[in-house]
Amino acid sequence: MFSIIYPYRNRDIQRVKNSLESLEKQTSKNFEVYFVNYGSDKIYTKQVEDLLVKYSSVKYSYLYTEQQPWNKSKAINSVLKSLESGYFFVADIDMIFHLNFIKKALKLLRNNEAYYFQVGFLSEEESRTTKNFKDYTIKFKSNEKATGLTLCSVESAKAIGGFDEFYHFWGSEDTDFHIRLKNAGGHVNFYNKEVLMLHQWHETYRNKEVKTLSKSLQVSGIVQFNHFYLKKAAQEKRTVINNENFGKTQSKKDYEKLVEHKKNNIKLISNKQVEIDYFLFKELPCLEPGLHTFKIYEAVEKSLKSVIKRKLKKSNTKYYSLKTINDKLLFHIINFYSNYHYNYSISEDLKSIRLVINKL
Repeated sequence: MFSIIYPYRNRDIQRVKNSLESLEKQTSKNFEVYFVNYGSDKIYTKQVEDLLVKYSSVKYSYLYTEQQPWNKSKAINSVLKSLESGYFFVADIDMIFHLNFIKKALKLLRNNEAYYFQVGFLSEEESRTTKNFKDYTIKFKSNEKATGLTLCSVESAKAIGGFDEFYHFWGSEDTDFHIRLKNAGGHVNFYNKEVLMLHQWHETYRNKEVKTLSKSLQVSGIVQFNHFYLKKAAQEKRTVINNENFGKTQSKKDYEKLVEHKKNNIKLISNKQVEIDYFLFKELPCLEPGLHTFKIYEAVEKSLKSVIKRKLKKSNTKYYSLKTINDKLLFHIINFYSNYHYNYSISEDLKSIRLVINKL
C-alpha cells in the first residue's frame, strides 16, 4: 500500500482544501491518506474536522499536544509505526499536487530507494487564486537542498527508527532522515525531471519568530540549534535513533490529568536568576514521581530600599526576563523531558509561564 501522511497544525483551512482537492483529482487512486492533527488550537481543529467529513476516505487522528511545541517527526512517526509494509510519502499541507503525481510516484517505488521532489513555489498573490495545475505561474523552483516531501519504504524507515523526534519547532528533520538512510546503505534521489507539486505561499517560521515572549510557543535560535544538531548527526554517522516508543504521544486521559492538576497544587517560582537556575538544574531533575505544576512569574522587589538600590545599580538580586526563562525552560524540555507527559503554556497577559509535568 502507498500511504500519504499529512502532519498538520494551525494552518488555514483553504490551503488544506486546495491540497486535498488535488489528491481527489489524481488519475491513480491506489493510495491512502493519513491526516495527523498535532494539537491544533480548537478553532483550527473544528474547521479541519468539519472539512474532512467531505473526504471520508481520509484517516484522521488528533494528538493531544496542544500545549507542547510542534514536532513534525512525532506527527509522522505516529502513523509510520502503525504501517506494517509498503511505502509512504510525507506530504505538506501547502502542496497542490499534479494530477499524475500518484501515478508517477508509484513507478519510483523501490525498497532501498528514497525520493524527494522539486517543488514550484507560488507567490502570495498567485496562491490566492484557484486554477488548473498547469495554469499556475511558478515564482521559483526548489533545489536539492530542500529535502522535505520524502517518498520511502516503510521497512527502510522503521529500520532506522523513523524520523528523529529530537527536532522541535522547525528545521532539519527531513535532511537528518536522508542522512541516516544513506548511512544505513540506502539511496536518496532528488526528482527534478518535472514539477509535480506547487507550494502555496506562507510566511516562514524565521519571519514569524519574535524576540519577546508571546502566546505562540517559540525558542530564540532554535533553527540554528537544529542545524548544529544535524551537523553532529552527519559527523557521527548516525543511523538508528529514538526508542521502541517512537511516535507515541500522551493520550486524551493523560492530557486531561494535566489540565485538572493545573488548577491546584501550584508551586510558585519567581524570575530571580538564582530561583530559576535552581529549578532547572536541581529541582526538575530530582522530581518525585507524580504530577507537578509550576508557575513562574515576574517578581520585582518594591520596597523603597530595593528601588533605590536598583536605580543606583547596587542591588545584588538579578532577574531573568520571562522570554529568557521561556527559552531556557523549553530547551530543557526538548533535551531532557520531551517523552514525559506535560503541558506548557504562557498566560494571556504574558506575565507568567505554567508547566504541568507528570514524572512517571
